[in-house]
Amino acid sequence: MNSWPAVMLPQVSLKNQPLQLVDTFKAQVKLPATRFFSVYVCGITPYDATHLGHAATYLAYDLINRYLTLSHTHFHYTQNITDVDDPLLERANRDQVDWRDLASSQIDLFIEDMSSLRVLPPSDFIKVTDSIELIISFIARLKEKDHVYQIEDDLYFDVAPSLVDLSISEEEAISIFAQRGGDPDRIGKRHRLDPLLWLGNKAGEPGWDSPFGFGRPGWHVECTAIALEFLDREESDCVIDLQGGGEDLIFPHHFMSAALIKAVTDRNFSKFYVHTGMMGYQGEKMSKSKGNLVFVSQLLKDGVDPMIIRWALMIDHYQSYREWSSDLLTRASSDVALVRQALAKSEVYPVAGHLSELIDALSNNLDTPRALSIILKWARQSLDGENSHLLVNESGEMSRALDALLGLTL
Repeated sequence: MNSWPAVMLPQVSLKNQPLQLVDTFKAQVKLPATRFFSVYVCGITPYDATHLGHAATYLAYDLINRYLTLSHTHFHYTQNITDVDDPLLERANRDQVDWRDLASSQIDLFIEDMSSLRVLPPSDFIKVTDSIELIISFIARLKEKDHVYQIEDDLYFDVAPSLVDLSISEEEAISIFAQRGGDPDRIGKRHRLDPLLWLGNKAGEPGWDSPFGFGRPGWHVECTAIALEFLDREESDCVIDLQGGGEDLIFPHHFMSAALIKAVTDRNFSKFYVHTGMMGYQGEKMSKSKGNLVFVSQLLKDGVDPMIIRWALMIDHYQSYREWSSDLLTRASSDVALVRQALAKSEVYPVAGHLSELIDALSNNLDTPRALSIILKWARQSLDGENSHLLVNESGEMSRALDALLGLTL
């Protein structure tokens, strides 16, 4: 489906400074200087509006997108939409609405939120319901390689050969698996961690015809099939360059995706894994199950400037646990007002040194706390009357850099 409109990036020279990120499994890594860089980020399940945890996650990969694009790298970014899943069907049933209408309304709201926050759109924005044939074909390939078995009308993936790559204990994995959509206690499974590939149809639920019977796909195989179809150039031992998402996806979702790819292609899924930290509110991780969500759309309805929201989401580092609060929003509002006051001047403090520091901060694992402090320092220097003899006509240069590098149109 079509994603939201793209925005033009003002050109900013990064002086051939490579982007370094902290990989979940490899510590600090330097992204290679390539003409093409492929990224897959897991998208929303559209049964509720975009909360700030979603926004913070997609903002992080937006910053990577901007940096690599400005480095003259073609950033091929695919994001899925899990528009058929248990939470969506349960919410539609609860609210007595058609599940397709609920999904459509929430996808539209997500697009509006991302556009307002100036998040660059993915190259491919793919609904699971538009990818059923891809997923069926992928499962068929798994069956051909004897990695699939059946319990009643459901198909499971035999994950046991992949467990040598498990970075946590099996006991911990089983506990997490049960909390995040798995069914470790189902009778008949070969291993408690085996994930569902195809769910046989239940009365009243949507389904599709397949060689395995009428039903719908499991969670992990959806992303795997979509990523393989849209991003694999068959040029290396990895299907994609970077897998992204919140840290709650490390296991089981990203582990299972890698295992499925390995089983079908005998190749690794991703060169790099870069995950974002969780967003908290009122002392607990923001989640739908706890009901402690702050929605982007509600903040926008309340008249909050989307650039203030974006600034607030960059005050803390993208891989840290972050706590949302009214104080954070107030701080962001004050910071943005200060920078706007400086940018409104015809003459400002020279920007070259600050831009060099700003690029250095972002190249170092997207150090946005440092980046924002550099911008605020420049704004205060521009507004300090004692610097009047140093001021030059360069506010436009800083404005373009903030837009290009940080997505801030101030």
